[in-house]
Amino acid sequence: MTTKPFKVALRSDTAPALGLWLGLGEAVTAEICAGAGFDWVLIDSEHGPNDLRSVADQLRAVAADAVEPIVRPPSTDAVDIKRLLDIGVRTLLLPMVESGSAARDAVAATRYPPFGNRGVGSALARASRWNRDVDYLENSADGITLIAQIETPGAVANIGDIAGTAGIDAVFVGLSDLAATSGHLGQPLHPQVQEAFRFVVDECTRTGVPVGTLAGSDAVADFAIGLGCRFVAIGTDVAVLVRGCETLLERYRAPKATRGVEVSVY
Repeated sequence: MTTKPFKVALRSDTAPALGLWLGLGEAVTAEICAGAGFDWVLIDSEHGPNDLRSVADQLRAVAADAVEPIVRPPSTDAVDIKRLLDIGVRTLLLPMVESGSAARDAVAATRYPPFGNRGVGSALARASRWNRDVDYLENSADGITLIAQIETPGAVANIGDIAGTAGIDAVFVGLSDLAATSGHLGQPLHPQVQEAFRFVVDECTRTGVPVGTLAGSDAVADFAIGLGCRFVAIGTDVAVLVRGCETLLERYRAPKATRGVEVSVY
């Protein structure tokens, strides 16, 4: 999906875009995961142990693959957004967007004056290839995709204003936080959470705004895709490593007769 902005791909591709959440903060594991064939990966700076340099390293690591790197900053602070854009991030997942006003502020942080308040530092920036892209200042907004994350009942109630904000290209439902803030911690498929999720998807589908989510299980992934989500993270690098290690160890601790066909892990 690197040949066109993610916002274009979400509207033009027929199948849902399948992604993987990267929380380890390591360029090598990001490179390995990106090479598996996912449509997108999410580099998490809100909950993952990432800083500006580790994000930049992961952007370089995944650049050889046809995968869209999305970055979630720790907040919608304009300084965080500016610095990520300057190192070459073009798709941002904005956490805890609660209102149309918050969405407009976030959009403004990604646009140069007179359309926003992004500081001009392109001569020092990887995003402009250190000023080798002579059209960067004029055209930068065209390549940026902004995704607003919906995590509370208040944000659900304001979904029309958020999704209708010019410059917000997609919406992402954070099911774990939505469940928690709805009084159902650890229950992303609680009926109340499902109802809110369905409401967001229906409202956004009506206005042509793509919706995505992170699925912590097959059941959640199937539910999200069934609702019409256009992009779904179907796992995390952490879970893949944890479960892979446990499965491998369990297989070799089991009696040899129950192992089945031996498969090399090398």
